[in-house]
Amino acid sequence: TEKQIGKFEQADRGTIFLDEVGDMSAKTQAKVLRVLQEGEVERLGSARTIKVDVRVIAATNKDLEAEIEKGSFREDLYFRLSVIPIRVPPLRDRREDIPALVKHFVDLFSRENNRRPQRFTQSALEFMQKARWKGNVRELKNTVERLLIMTPGDAIDLDDLRDVVRVET
Repeated sequence: TEKQIGKFEQADRGTIFLDEVGDMSAKTQAKVLRVLQEGEVERLGSARTIKVDVRVIAATNKDLEAEIEKGSFREDLYFRLSVIPIRVPPLRDRREDIPALVKHFVDLFSRENNRRPQRFTQSALEFMQKARWKGNVRELKNTVERLLIMTPGDAIDLDDLRDVVRVET
């Protein structure tokens, strides 16, 4: 009985971010393709279609071309989504970005929580640059937040990282 407004309808005349599109089910892929091709959605429980004008930004950590070859991702959807592909290498291939990202996350969490920013020592940053970061920037962000919460004092040093950050061997 309630009006159910979906994400694409909410994003009408704006932008929607589809994260991890490589993990979408075949059914969801078909629905997203329809929205992109036809520019319309159908509300749950309704037979009426609604026109939407949405800019789509999609992200995935999968090789979608390989997923197409395996038959788990629709090629037609891939071509609809890959108008301007931007490939971002994993964090392990751009370790020089880690100090700047750590600083950004420290500033962000300090502002959000109305706290004085803590700093990471040079040795702590160097240690973090040796880490695996299999979860990429998300893992780094969560680790920085955990360290900021759990570390007393103004500086986060090497000893604070040993049980939290996994270094490549």
